[in-house]
Amino acid sequence: MVDLKNKIRALRSSFDEGLAQAGDKDSLKELRNTYLSRKKGRITLLLKELKNVSPTERPEVGKQVNEFKNYVAQKLEEYSKTLEEPRHIKFDMDLTLPGKRRYRGAPHPILLYKKRIEQIFLLMGFSIEDGPEIETDYYNFEALNFPPHHPARDDWDTLYLSDDLLLRTHTSPVQIRVMEKKKPPIRMINPGKVYRRETPDPTHIPMFYQVEGLVVDLGITFAHLKGTLECFLKALYNEKIKIRFRPSYFPFTEPSAEVDIGCTVCRGEDRQCRVCGGSGWIEILGAGMVDPQVLKNVNIDPEKYSGFAFGMGIDRTAMFSFRIPDLRNFYENDLRFIRQFS
Repeated sequence: MVDLKNKIRALRSSFDEGLAQAGDKDSLKELRNTYLSRKKGRITLLLKELKNVSPTERPEVGKQVNEFKNYVAQKLEEYSKTLEEPRHIKFDMDLTLPGKRRYRGAPHPILLYKKRIEQIFLLMGFSIEDGPEIETDYYNFEALNFPPHHPARDDWDTLYLSDDLLLRTHTSPVQIRVMEKKKPPIRMINPGKVYRRETPDPTHIPMFYQVEGLVVDLGITFAHLKGTLECFLKALYNEKIKIRFRPSYFPFTEPSAEVDIGCTVCRGEDRQCRVCGGSGWIEILGAGMVDPQVLKNVNIDPEKYSGFAFGMGIDRTAMFSFRIPDLRNFYENDLRFIRQFS
């Protein structure tokens, strides 16, 4: 009799623990079967053990087993109702106020567009090179056929840190550094920040991102230049984009050309367009065949090798692609504008 009473107390303690851990209807159902199942329920097995109790003690022990059975059934019923009833949550806040949105960070649209340009050229077999933003006068000008007091330097007016150090005006110095270290064949682009003394307007700012490219190899012609740039611009915009080449001048290329695309903002239909000035065309990049003197400056034989180079502003290209009428929008730190590209 004592053993059976101890077993009842142990089962009751075990049941209470199981009920406290039951968090849903499935676990509650499993607990019910464990104790009240007709064949192998723990209470059913207790009732079967009553036959081993002496007749004088059987009524008392039987009463305790029935009380335990009723206790289990009652607790299961009460807990089942709490699972069915909706839970009322008390909020210590005004639910009529607008919610607080947690914003996720995202890359700046200029960096997103820079990555897009890099991916196109990587697929075309180009490598990506980098260099310092603070350059010497030699790498920024002289090695690229800009001797001191050359009038073409006026177009690249920039910020000088000393008589010989300046903030680079283009990423072309990276090309000189690469050609000094590597021999042809060379196929590379070099994106990065450049600085010029510009008056801010819808298409100009004093600091912007630029990407330049260089190809040097045997038998490179202007046809390779034209085909490469047409393939790139159609991949960047679309196959139907209008492209034109115009003769131009750069000290480090000869012959040289400006490359224009049809205006992506007004599509040539607005004579008052602030981006294309009503012409229907946007100057997108400059290009040309590498001047033989530039190759000589880096000890590459211009009689054996030839090449072409090109450069474009990433900011302006992104501006035309996204149809943004003012370049300054990228740098005004207006989150309403930036979050559109996340």
